[in-house]
Amino acid sequence: MTRLRPIEQDLYEQIAYAELSGWLVKIKKKPSLLNKLTKSTQRGINNLIPEKVHKAITYAIEKMVKGVLFGTKYITPQPLQAKRFEEREYKVKKIIKFYQNTASAEGAITGAGGILMGMVDFPAFLTIKMKMLFEIAAAYGYDVKKFEERLFLLYIFKLTFSSQSTRQSTIGIIENWGEFVSSIPKAAEEFDWRDFQLEYRDYMDLAKLAQLIPIIGAGVGAIANYQLANKLGETAIFCFRIRYFGENISY
Repeated sequence: MTRLRPIEQDLYEQIAYAELSGWLVKIKKKPSLLNKLTKSTQRGINNLIPEKVHKAITYAIEKMVKGVLFGTKYITPQPLQAKRFEEREYKVKKIIKFYQNTASAEGAITGAGGILMGMVDFPAFLTIKMKMLFEIAAAYGYDVKKFEERLFLLYIFKLTFSSQSTRQSTIGIIENWGEFVSSIPKAAEEFDWRDFQLEYRDYMDLAKLAQLIPIIGAGVGAIANYQLANKLGETAIFCFRIRYFGENISY
């Protein structure tokens, strides 16, 4: 990422840029030994699962994500007009807090029901996360009615809920979105849904397995959903900062 001249930024933007720089260092770190061992174990488990099961899961996740992200039945917020960057991020942080509380309440309710209600949590929490991304994008001034903007949200989602090695490749797409956008898939079907579902499923299995346990599931679900929504919101902020500093600041 090109370094900006401090004189071209106000104080808030200087702080935001410094935070972004630190976050990028963390995202680009090589996978630790624990990361590699965990990924290897998950890959071994996935290899034991019959291919037809993988296809069924991939199909289900693809349909759910596309239904929320690319469907027309959800209200798409209008891009926020003529706001300073600091004002946009103030609104974004309010949006994240609202959806954190919503996700936490949903996790507590479904977690209290054990395994059966836990199955309901997946599509419900997915919808909450995607709607949060829609509103965040609009607050930054982007038109989420456009296919490429919705696809950008999908890459934010992938960056958040994946292994460290996948994050390293995905952040490259985010940083070079202007170049990548010219060669993006022209239809949602061209996206690598198999890889997406494996990464997402492995990540969520680790984060939310205890939510399926009766009695403690409600507490675990509330905390897990709150933290996961926060993680997604934080990742979205940094991804949109990359675009803002790349598109609106003269080098």
